[in-house]
Amino acid sequence: MACPKFSILALLFILVSASVTASDPMLEKFSQCVFLNTEILVPVATAFYTPNTTSFNTFLQSSAQNLRYLVPSQPKPEFIFTPFHDTHVQAAVICSKQLGIHIRVRSGGHDYEGLSYVSQMEKPFVLVDLSRLRGVKVDIDDNSAWAQAGATIGELYYRISQKSKTHGFPAGLCTSLGVGGHITGGAYGPMMRKYGLGADNVIDARIVDVNGRILDRESMGEDLFWAIRGGGGASFGIILWWKVRLVPVPSTVTVFTVPRTLEQGATELLYRWQQVADKLDEDLFIRVIISVNDNGKGKKTVGAAFNSVFLGGVDRLLHIMGESFPELGLTRKDCTETSWIGSVLYIGGFPSGTPPEILLQGKSTFKNYFKAKSDFVREPIPEKALEGLWKRLMEEESPLMIWNPYGGMMSKISDSEIPFPHRKGNIFKIQYLTSWQGEEKNTTNHMEWIRRLYNYMAPYVSMFPRTAYVNYRDLDLGVNKGINASFIKASVWGVKYFKDNFNRLVHVKTKVDPDNFFRHEQSIPPFPQLLKGAVQGLE
Repeated sequence: MACPKFSILALLFILVSASVTASDPMLEKFSQCVFLNTEILVPVATAFYTPNTTSFNTFLQSSAQNLRYLVPSQPKPEFIFTPFHDTHVQAAVICSKQLGIHIRVRSGGHDYEGLSYVSQMEKPFVLVDLSRLRGVKVDIDDNSAWAQAGATIGELYYRISQKSKTHGFPAGLCTSLGVGGHITGGAYGPMMRKYGLGADNVIDARIVDVNGRILDRESMGEDLFWAIRGGGGASFGIILWWKVRLVPVPSTVTVFTVPRTLEQGATELLYRWQQVADKLDEDLFIRVIISVNDNGKGKKTVGAAFNSVFLGGVDRLLHIMGESFPELGLTRKDCTETSWIGSVLYIGGFPSGTPPEILLQGKSTFKNYFKAKSDFVREPIPEKALEGLWKRLMEEESPLMIWNPYGGMMSKISDSEIPFPHRKGNIFKIQYLTSWQGEEKNTTNHMEWIRRLYNYMAPYVSMFPRTAYVNYRDLDLGVNKGINASFIKASVWGVKYFKDNFNRLVHVKTKVDPDNFFRHEQSIPPFPQLLKGAVQGLE
């Protein structure tokens, strides 16, 4: 009599599982639990990476951006699980909960403080890496696309461009960002002034909740759907898919970069840029990349590169610039007309002539030891303050500042439409960054420098609260301490990221994950135990 097919699969699983997990009781229990809780077989030999295998470090480092969190002294996961199917993610949640295992979830590895692949607050922990879940389904007739969490934003852009030359999606400039985590924080990019954030253009989602159920917008309810679009990653569940609204783009898009140094009047130009950046035509996005360069005479100077994407042709761009920002002196030869996908490659820093297929590789162009911070600016920074800023930048080896303009659609969307609250009244956002190469011993000086710079900028940026962008994670703002997160302590950084929306996020968290299963150093906490009954009474 032939053996049932299920029994043969089960036997194969047990034999392979035993060889892979023999030296790790936690992995053995987890893998067996996953097998019992999914209808689609998990290929154990390729779905798990353990520290005693040669491929473990390679895979751990594969998408991690910040080398500070890959040094030997940093905690490492007990093992890495790479789901091949949505049901495997369900099983991972069910089994982690049953076995009391703390998990971290990584889609693209861009978390600035490594929270998607490192746990400072709880050990042991397991990493669930979604990089094999990278499907993209584009429906031009419906003006929409479904993108799986492990796909990069560049893959999504490429798949859209293959279906249409006049459709796009308004999300990040860095094309190796994982779709899953990127949109949970807001997802800004060069079309934000025209169409808002990526999160503003999400129309549905699929998420694994704390009970291992897959929920869509209808079944999760509007409160949870609101929270996951800009409320930060890994607080409410695991994103599997986003359904996004595609937006119209012209067949011709114009790009330019105009560099200026202090000797060429960069200070005056930046002061003027602050006065016009948020008021320019909403088709025009001009950010400024500020760095320290050699002036050609062996001395340091500050350089400001005015880096732009314009949704239209060069003739209309020159007309707008002539009326609104003639001080930059933009000329026709500074400009390049291209397609929307061409502008994606340009703003993403790829060399001229790079084929768009490179976006399918999903590889990061930036991998360093670094520390970053952020601010929002509501009044132009005076020229005298800028001069003090230049002096401080020239004290550091490799500093970088990026000023991203607001206004346009960003001023028309309510602060509470989604959890991302940084809307009307903000002229631009600042990203501060210092990067370095070398060993851990170099870290302290660079960290102290960026903290001093941040303190210097305090009088010139938003106040009460001094706001920050959640996708530029900054653990200097405060951290949770394990499963019993303090609502009061979390409010310090929570209000900086989310302003008045923080309390609503906590309310949603208390409703959908009252025991704080999904947690990390800056996850949304539930209300304290004494208040949970009151919250439930309001449902």
